[in-house]
Amino acid sequence: MKEVHFVVQGKGGVGKSFIAALLAQYLIHHYGDIATDDGNAYIQCFDTDPVNPTFSRMKELEPTVVDILTQHHTIDTREFDELVEVLVELDGMAVIDNGAATFIPLMSYMNEGGIVDLLRDNGVRVIMHVPLNGGQALDDCIAGLVQTLASSDAEVVVWLNDFKGEIQEGGKPFTSFKIYQSNKDRIIGVVHIPNRAPDTFGKDIAVMTENNLTFNQAAQRADLFKLAARSRLNRVKNEIYAQLEQLSLGQTDAN
Repeated sequence: MKEVHFVVQGKGGVGKSFIAALLAQYLIHHYGDIATDDGNAYIQCFDTDPVNPTFSRMKELEPTVVDILTQHHTIDTREFDELVEVLVELDGMAVIDNGAATFIPLMSYMNEGGIVDLLRDNGVRVIMHVPLNGGQALDDCIAGLVQTLASSDAEVVVWLNDFKGEIQEGGKPFTSFKIYQSNKDRIIGVVHIPNRAPDTFGKDIAVMTENNLTFNQAAQRADLFKLAARSRLNRVKNEIYAQLEQLSLGQTDAN
């Protein structure tokens, strides 16, 4: 089983690193440990964001930092070629958090080099995870989704992050958007992160992320989270995991 998950979006501040962490924790919980040598599928995490390497601070996930951006703001092909080799050779899954600064050059590199086809030809399933924010960020987020869909024929998961407002147009949900209707054969799932009460759920999540903790670590930190707060975080985890469970991640071999 080989599978790689790219978390990509040209708009900054939309929760890419948070989503990468959620995804990695889910995969580890359901399908294996980090880089085990006992024959089980394992998860490898990579942070390619040169500006805000937030994902790399999640020490529990043991992420590897890959500096793929040159001083001329182009992809360092040698660095990314080496990452492609790792993805082909792994016997498990990878989660890659990509920054807004490297989004356009990465999409160009993958498109021009046929990277998705190359990975698929070597038995690696490729899934692009694209976060969307509501409010004023929505148009830029949709543009990032359009470019992701245009850059390859990889499967896509859309994450609706309501932190800055609900993702809707004229009161209609995302599944009514033209971009979804035109590409629902490629979009294999939609994961919803609701905007919860800021003084309870919101504060709990903020403290967890500010301390670079996983859900499991947070559950052990009674000094940071009282019983009710730990219960709320567990509820958030279970609701996200239940949505991811519907996507059959880690269960389908590449064609």
